Amino acid sequence: MFNLWWGILFVLVTYTLFVLCYRLFGIKGIYGWIAIAAILANIQVIKTIELVGVVTTLGNTLYVSMYLASDLLNERFGPQVARRAVWFGFLTLIITTIVMQMALQFEVAPGVDISADAQSALELIFGQVSILLIASLTAYLVSQLLDVRLYRWLRRSFPKPEQLWIRNNGSTMISSFVDTLIFCTIAFLGIYDWSVWLQILFTTYILKFILTAAGTPFLYWARTFKAPAEDQPLLLRHGSAHSEAEREWT
Repeated sequence: MFNLWWGILFVLVTYTLFVLCYRLFGIKGIYGWIAIAAILANIQVIKTIELVGVVTTLGNTLYVSMYLASDLLNERFGPQVARRAVWFGFLTLIITTIVMQMALQFEVAPGVDISADAQSALELIFGQVSILLIASLTAYLVSQLLDVRLYRWLRRSFPKPEQLWIRNNGSTMISSFVDTLIFCTIAFLGIYDWSVWLQILFTTYILKFILTAAGTPFLYWARTFKAPAEDQPLLLRHGSAHSEAEREWT
C-alpha cells in the first residue's frame, strides 16, 4: 500500500516540476525537462516495484511527461517546435550513452574502495549497451514523432480550447501504445512466452494510459501561463497559422 500512495505523490511532484520548468523558462524549460526526463527515465527503469499486485518498472511517469511536454509545445507553439524537442531528447540519449560508455573505460584508482564501488554502480546503470538500448531509442523516436503528428491532426478536428483533453489524451494514448509495442517487441519477443509477453505489454500500457489521464489537468494548468517575451514571436506566429487553418477547415 505504501508504494501506491508514494506513487501518487511521486506523480504529482513530477508533473508539478514539469509545469514549473515551463512557468520559469518557457520553451527552454520544456527542452530542459525533456533532457532530464529522458535520462532519468532510463536510469529508473532498472528498478522494479509492485503496485496493487502488479510488478512494473519505474520510469513510466517521467516517460509520459515527455509526451505532455511535446503536446504543450504543440499546443502553444506548433508542431515544428514540438518536433525539434523530440529530436533534442533523442540526441540527449545518444550523447549520454556515448559519454558514459567512454567514462566507464577509465581505469579506477588502485586502493580506493569507493572508486571501485562507484565503477560497479555506473556499470550497472550505464553498462548495458544492448538490445534494450536499441529498443528504447527506436520506441522513443517513432512514438514521439507520431505523437506530434497525431496531435496536429486532432487539433484540426477538435480545435476548441476546452477540447485540449481530446487532443492530449487521443494523441498520447495512441502513440504510447505504439511505443510500448515497439519496445516490448524488440526487447522481449522471443525471450518470454507469448502469455508473459502480452502481460508485460498490456500492464505497461495500462499504467501509461492512467499516467496520461492524470497529466491532463497539469497540461491545462501550464497552458494558462503567459509565454516569456523571448517565446512570444513563436507563440504569435503559431496562433496566426492555427487561425488560418481553422478557417480553411471550417
